[in-house]
This record gives sequence, structure tokens and C-alpha cells, in this order.
Amino acid sequence: MTVPLALDPARTALVLVDLMDRIVALPLAPRKGAEVLVTAQELAGSFRSAGALVVLVRVERPGVAEQPSGSGLVQGLSRDGDVEIVKRTIGAFQGTGLDDRLRERGVTTLVFAGIATNLGVESTARAAGDLGYDLVFVEDGMAALTGPEHEASVKLDFPRLGTVVRAADVRFTRG
Repeated sequence: MTVPLALDPARTALVLVDLMDRIVALPLAPRKGAEVLVTAQELAGSFRSAGALVVLVRVERPGVAEQPSGSGLVQGLSRDGDVEIVKRTIGAFQGTGLDDRLRERGVTTLVFAGIATNLGVESTARAAGDLGYDLVFVEDGMAALTGPEHEASVKLDFPRLGTVVRAADVRFTRG
């Protein structure tokens, strides 16, 4: 049983990784992309309501004239005030300006969800940890290409990097 977190909305950002049509549609585990998307949308709504930043990360393949179909964020995910980051590597910090954008807003804690747990999410989280951010991982807001890949990140790696929670445990302090 996990204890609900008390996050400061002024210093916390939700980072949603690679919630794009072509990635959400992949065969994923331990849950379908559509389930991850529902949890991510609920998290984003609660973050926005609390006044916390929402960061939406999507990947573009470098060196191609045209991105594959379904490379945009899932329709309706983005809202005014969100930060959209386009990455060209597995993680979202390399060459994107993400760190600067978070620091200029005073963000010190990052809450992660998205696809794939062990790739885009974990790579971004590891870089964030190296940069000194506190990390929170929403287990039921993630999926990978296989169940064992998801489980390895959630049970072995993420507890060493930060705190693993369920979406229902994410709460905000009141100013």
C-alpha cells in the first residue's frame, strides 16, 4: 500500500511521454495504450486544476522528410498553458530545452507517465535524476512493449530513482 503524495503544484510538473496515436496503438503490456491514455488525461486534468505544469513529449524521427502517420499527440491531449517538447532521441532532455523551461518555472519534482515505460519514460527520468529533479512514477499510467520490460523498470529501476505510486495516490498540497 502506498501513501498519498503531497505535491506542491507550483514546483511540480507532469511529464507525459510519447502519447501519440501510432504509439498508443501498439500492442502494449501490462495495459493497453488506451488505458494509459485515460489515466494520463485524468492526471493532466488534476495537474491543470491544481495549477501545476503539464509537459507533453512526442518523438520525431531525425533525418526524414516526413514523419510517419500518427506522429502528433493524441487529439485533445494538449491544452493552452501546456509545454510541448519534441525529442529526437529516446529521452526528452537532450537538445530540447526542457530543463531550461522547467527551471524557469521553478519546477523541482517531475511526475512521469507514458509509453514506453522502459524506453522514453525511463530514459527521460534518468536524465532528470542526473539534473537533480525529484522523480515520481505513476505505475498505472505507463505501459511497455512487454510486461517483463514494464515490470523491470517499475520494480527494479524506478524505486532506485524516485517514488513509484498509482494515479489515485497523486495529491497536491493546498497553498
